[in-house]
Amino acid sequence: MTLDFNHIQAAHCENGVTTSLLKHNGVKQITEPLAFGIGAGIFFTYIPFLKINNGPVIAFRTLPGLIFNRTCKALDISVVRKKFFSREAAEKYLNDELAKGNPVGCQVGVYYLPYFPKEYRFHFNAHNIIVFGNEDGNYLVSDPVMEGTNTLSAYELERVRFAKGALAPRGQLYYPKENRPVTDEQIKRGIISGIKKGVQNMLQIPGPIAGISGIKFTANRIKKWRDKLGPKDAGLYLAQLVRMQEEIGTGGGGFRYIYGAFLQEAHPYTKQDGLLNIAQDFTAAGDLWREAAVHAAGIYKGRLGSQQDYNTMGDYLLEVAEVEKKAFTALKNIKWQ
Repeated sequence: MTLDFNHIQAAHCENGVTTSLLKHNGVKQITEPLAFGIGAGIFFTYIPFLKINNGPVIAFRTLPGLIFNRTCKALDISVVRKKFFSREAAEKYLNDELAKGNPVGCQVGVYYLPYFPKEYRFHFNAHNIIVFGNEDGNYLVSDPVMEGTNTLSAYELERVRFAKGALAPRGQLYYPKENRPVTDEQIKRGIISGIKKGVQNMLQIPGPIAGISGIKFTANRIKKWRDKLGPKDAGLYLAQLVRMQEEIGTGGGGFRYIYGAFLQEAHPYTKQDGLLNIAQDFTAAGDLWREAAVHAAGIYKGRLGSQQDYNTMGDYLLEVAEVEKKAFTALKNIKWQ
């Protein structure tokens, strides 16, 4: 069975799945920037005591699943989300939903996706795809970060749905429960609630490791890595930062560009002219994140490596923190109507 489903390429997997599923279910206004902003996906945290792939956990977005859940909740759309202990039950549930005509989002591991280039395969279990049909024993897959659709055998799909390790998906699938349009007023309310949540995430979480405080905390830690860890491990930690920023989803720079686009798209709904100027701040923050990534790659590759180079890397992040603090403070001070 093949559903009438339109593949939409996106910069980030969960944004793309959210956009595609909601558009398929009647939300014609939705775009990737709107999904990311309404879902309050923008975030930062550095957790030095947790390790993934031998490096500290560094995240530039909220927990997997929250963008989809928050966007649907803001638009008054119920969500079905399930995990499974049984592989057979997971396959049967998916097949039943496809038979009903429902495309289904799935959380999967990246490492065993056969259509991913080998250099992009690593053990990361929070990738998102859409299964929209089966044909000749194969499942039809819309992966938003790919240009076109792909197919997976039943074995291949089961393997990635039940990948092991951190954030193991356990066959997790999800989809909107309702198929109906939403009004522009609902979009507006979702935009405002999403911005308020983003402000809370970046300015108001207590402690040193999240939001703007987390960026500053990371900056100061980076300046100490060379002496504390030694050049080799310090370089690996910076490589982890770059990978989490630029290769897992769209990361630091890319998410800031998307958030700037969200504020631009929010303007016609909210009539708040200040959003356009604040959008430029997020574009500037994205540029700084990208410059920092290039500098970090230079240290990892051995082209740079002095203590001054680590100080410069930390200073990049301190500058990012000031730009983003200014932007989120401006959003916090908007008087919504």
